[in-house]
Amino acid sequence: MPRTVRHALVWSLLALASATTATAHHSFAAAFDMTRPVTVKGTIVQVRLENPHSWFFLDVKDASGKVERWAFEAGTPSGMIRNGFKPGLIKQGVEVTIKGFHARDQAQNMGMLRELVTSDGTVYGLFGSQQGAGAQ
Repeated sequence: MPRTVRHALVWSLLALASATTATAHHSFAAAFDMTRPVTVKGTIVQVRLENPHSWFFLDVKDASGKVERWAFEAGTPSGMIRNGFKPGLIKQGVEVTIKGFHARDQAQNMGMLRELVTSDGTVYGLFGSQQGAGAQ
């Protein structure tokens, strides 16, 4: 293979790889409406600490008793760990309250996690963990 063709191929592959990475990450403001706060109380179904952002999934009962699945996008795994949240800390079935901002698409049960409050009042989220802060 001629050298110029090989260089063109390598540069094309690098450009394609960087474009894919760039589209995978987004601003929270692009996906979530920061003027629409939401608070939900429910039972943890799954916690995923993975890049680029962590996710918390919970089942929430609405006013009629119907269970709805909610998903909350959080910070990076390393950011969550720096703020006091450790892998395996919150198990499936644990009841929590999540405060955040609703997705721009109001039809989705999805939001951006601002803080997660456990039953003992410990708060995890953007500003670290604080014992008893959830009682506010």
